[in-house]
Amino acid sequence: MLEILKSIILDFQESILESGVTRHLKIETILNKATVCIGVRRSGKSTFLFQIIEKLINNGVSRENILYINFFDDRLHNLSQIGIGLIIEAYYSIFPEKKNTETVYYFFDEIQIIDGWEPFIDRLMRTEKCEIYLTGSSAKMLSQEIATQMRGRSLSWEIFPFSFKEFLDYKKINYKSPLSTKKKLIIQKVFSDYWKTGGFPEVIGISRQLRIKIHQDYFHAVLFRDLIERHDISHPKAISDLAHRLIDNTASLYSINSLTGYLKSLGYKVPKSSVSHYLDWFEDAYFLFTVRIFDASIARRNTNPKKIYCIDHSLVTSITSGILVNSGHLLENLVFSTIRRISSKIYYYKTKKGREVDFIAFPNKHSKLLIQVCESLSDPKTRKREITALNEAMHELGLKSGLIVTQNDNEKIKVTSGVIEVLPIWRFLLNFSD
Repeated sequence: MLEILKSIILDFQESILESGVTRHLKIETILNKATVCIGVRRSGKSTFLFQIIEKLINNGVSRENILYINFFDDRLHNLSQIGIGLIIEAYYSIFPEKKNTETVYYFFDEIQIIDGWEPFIDRLMRTEKCEIYLTGSSAKMLSQEIATQMRGRSLSWEIFPFSFKEFLDYKKINYKSPLSTKKKLIIQKVFSDYWKTGGFPEVIGISRQLRIKIHQDYFHAVLFRDLIERHDISHPKAISDLAHRLIDNTASLYSINSLTGYLKSLGYKVPKSSVSHYLDWFEDAYFLFTVRIFDASIARRNTNPKKIYCIDHSLVTSITSGILVNSGHLLENLVFSTIRRISSKIYYYKTKKGREVDFIAFPNKHSKLLIQVCESLSDPKTRKREITALNEAMHELGLKSGLIVTQNDNEKIKVTSGVIEVLPIWRFLLNFSD
């Protein structure tokens, strides 16, 4: 194994970095803290590490001072049994003169698959002259549990598939204000591509059939590697059927009871507690997200029906049977994934009269976003329903502004509680992507 590790280290020294499109995530490194980048599989975490490495090299860091290991490398499958510390032994056997004299930059990709990585990283931070960058596809790397095991020696950042702005960067489209009429038309045309392909970098610019196949491969990788294998699930078919059920109901309400009943109808004897764990694990893998009702009572938040959303709206179209999901649900999912980039505190809201508003989000301590999603306001009944619900919510929450996101509408509406801004989805994505 030592020779294999030395070969992997040296191969990277000679490799060409595929750094791709510069991501809009601005990380800050802090002395004596590991930088942790987490997100769903294939969202671009490895490429983001290469961008950091490229920046270090451009700033004068020697390539020899950079160690990169991807733990999905098949040659490392038994590293957990042998001991992860062998990596450092392999590196310093190649470059012994750097030991405790020069800063070494460690990049460990998808480290969560190695048992016991936390104390290993903690020891490196304490004993080596180094900077450490990690990636993983588990939200547990954000948790207090990890912070405790590493004694506060990490700072975590989330990476998502391409935002619309990053998609425009990929297409080399200038979206800086002011926007001329021509620019707007170009951006709207590119949005139609983003609407079809979504944000996973690998599927941009390929055929629909190939995109669907790749999306489905992602889906199965998440199911089997991030859920079934990671959590040793005894009912793998049950979790697959549950995932399909949830994706078929994207942007719709669900309850644990209804999902448990559904699995029971298929012949699975899965208790409610297990279904609840499955949902937590979907979210841990950055694949499916639960949105609860906004309520001061935690008990009411947990007992009321919840809504389900997917990491990527186009992934939904590649997986769903298409019976229940429509373009309105996909639009709502796209709005969710956009605001999820800027806040994890997202709820849906019900007014005292029982009218529903799709999202209330908290980007920071001092601001609230109240957002309604509707394909079009051209129908008078739909227009009245959406505006009335948002106006009521604004009044109850003491907000002077609200937002309605549509496919094409653009206007400002004065209501008794303040002003509702109506934005087309492409404009919303430009305003809120980062």
